[in-house]
Amino acid sequence: MAKKSITARQAKREKLVAKFAEKRTALKAAGDYAALDQLPKNASPVRLKNRCQLTGRPKGYMRYFGLSRIMFRDMALNGKIPGVKKASW
Repeated sequence: MAKKSITARQAKREKLVAKFAEKRTALKAAGDYAALDQLPKNASPVRLKNRCQLTGRPKGYMRYFGLSRIMFRDMALNGKIPGVKKASW
C-alpha cells in the first residue's frame, strides 16, 4: 500500500490539472508558451501517474478496471468484479 502522502500528492495534482485544463488548451491554441510557463508545474497532465484506486500502487495498473494487477486478481477470485472469472480450459 502506498503512503498516504503519495496518494494525497496525486489527488492534489489531479485537482490542479482539472482546474487549469481550459486555460492550458486556450494558451496552447494561441501559441502563448510564455504564459504556459507561468502555470504551476503540477497543472500539466503529463505529471499524473495512474495508480490503483484501492492501494495506490503505481505499477501493474490496469486502466480498464482502475486497479493494480494484484488487487484485480484478488477481487476477481473473490467474485467482486462482475463478468470476470478465472480461465480454465
